[in-house]
Amino acid sequence: MGQKGVISPAKKLFSWVRRQSKKVKIFLGLTTALTLLVTLKLVVHDHNYFFVTAEAIHLIGLLVLIYKLTTLKTCSGLSLKTQVLTAIFLAVRLYCSFIMEADIHTVLDLITLVATLWVIYMMKFKLKSSYMADLDNMPLYYPIVPAAVIAFFVHPTTTHILINRMLWAFCVYLESVSVLPQLRLMQNVQIIEPFSAHYVFALGVARFLGCAHWIIQVYDTAGAYIYLAGRGYFWIPMVFLAEIVQTFILADFCYYYVKSVMSGQLIVRLPTPV
Repeated sequence: MGQKGVISPAKKLFSWVRRQSKKVKIFLGLTTALTLLVTLKLVVHDHNYFFVTAEAIHLIGLLVLIYKLTTLKTCSGLSLKTQVLTAIFLAVRLYCSFIMEADIHTVLDLITLVATLWVIYMMKFKLKSSYMADLDNMPLYYPIVPAAVIAFFVHPTTTHILINRMLWAFCVYLESVSVLPQLRLMQNVQIIEPFSAHYVFALGVARFLGCAHWIIQVYDTAGAYIYLAGRGYFWIPMVFLAEIVQTFILADFCYYYVKSVMSGQLIVRLPTPV
């Protein structure tokens, strides 16, 4: 009785939200996101912490996957293609970071890349029998080719050589859509076990923090940050757009994840695609 009473408010809340119209749900989502943004702006004063925290959360999500692969001996529900795309943009970003910055981001990217490569190795060789190849059916060139084409035309204007600037833009754009194969697989499966759900939710939180950084920067500079001198007139708007795209891609899953957790469920159930 006591345990049921503890979880019933959350169930009532999500039951009420579920009954609302699409417009009301969007309004509630935007209101929640705005509240979180205001809280972050008031609490976090060094905006660089947003990116460091986002990268750390991504790494934590990968550690959850590693725990799953080593203890449960299965990679069901995981997209190998998303891991490959992640390894690609991390490798490119690591190279660019080493050339252009060489700071804490470089260290975090190196650790995350090693963890991602280990996950790929386990999925491709050790746990191949449990890999859902037929459901992981998004071609890799779908996200790679558009990211490369946009990077060729829209990249930062800095003192670095042109190819490095294009590579930096490529990794930013590719990261924004790298989770699409994972979401496609989960839509095909519809029932997501806990460890895979934790990993994707970690990606959602990381992307929200990255998006929060850009929104707060734009707000603090009254929009001037979008057209920061020396960066090119289209580069920062495109980065801003990429962060927003990442956030919205994962927002729907994060809603169902939070709903499942607050309802005391161990698995995440996604709605049947219309």
